[in-house]
Amino acid sequence: MAELNYHHLRYFRMVAHDGNLTRAAARLNVSQSALSSQIRELERRLGQPLFERRGRALHLTEAGRIALDHADAIFTAGQELVATLQQRGRQRRPLRIGALATLSRNFQLEFLRPVLGRVDVEVVLRSGSAAELLSALVALQLDLVLTNEAPAADALTPFLVRRLDEQPVSLVGAPALCPARLPLRRCLAELPLVLPTKANGLRTKFDGFVDQLGISPQIAAEVDDMAMMRLIAREGVGLAVLPPIVVRDELDSGALVELESLPGLTEGFYGVTVARRFPNPLLQELLRNPASAGVA
Repeated sequence: MAELNYHHLRYFRMVAHDGNLTRAAARLNVSQSALSSQIRELERRLGQPLFERRGRALHLTEAGRIALDHADAIFTAGQELVATLQQRGRQRRPLRIGALATLSRNFQLEFLRPVLGRVDVEVVLRSGSAAELLSALVALQLDLVLTNEAPAADALTPFLVRRLDEQPVSLVGAPALCPARLPLRRCLAELPLVLPTKANGLRTKFDGFVDQLGISPQIAAEVDDMAMMRLIAREGVGLAVLPPIVVRDELDSGALVELESLPGLTEGFYGVTVARRFPNPLLQELLRNPASAGVA
């Protein structure tokens, strides 16, 4: 079997990072036709198309993104050689994770803990809106999206959704806000509350819960970011309705107290992927880890 031509691989890497055949040819000081020919030869050798053309733009295929990961590792090997001999640095395999911007940071940390700090893994963590992250997932720019809202499943959305964990939801607040243990109904009716916004699925569940109890809660704040809810709760503005994992550090230190769990209310945490011919083995390893089945 013929060996891989690394000259072709170098040309492919340049085009992949530049995203434009003409600019890459100019930087490499070769003709555009010669560059195209070299990439076609690499595709023939690998047996996979590496790019697909959409209008005038070149986009990596799934095989192309995998090839780029390997090419990056190969062409940094020279730089790594000296560092390795001096006991500094090693080649790392990338794991690209997207997380909803409002998702609990504690949950993210616990989920990623098995790969954090490994000398052979580079974790790339990107936050954003659900639409941004799911688009990046479909474009194969991410290996996994972490979210607390499972995306809708239909013929146009090829998402594979895995429930990673489910957390109870509680009333959490500053100790001074509720010095005496009040019954749950009185807490919900008489004390100010910090709630997720109505766009959040947890808020829908909470509204249904208090409606069944015939309670009109006093809403001090509506927040779409769990980290901000944590800060507002610490300020004593109101009792926050959230999973205790979000404020675990504050509960451990006594800055916040968990007053009572809300019966029947939970928040799910999901990992979203798409079917891939060449799945990232690091992701498969992470999802097989027992911690991913109950990360709190």
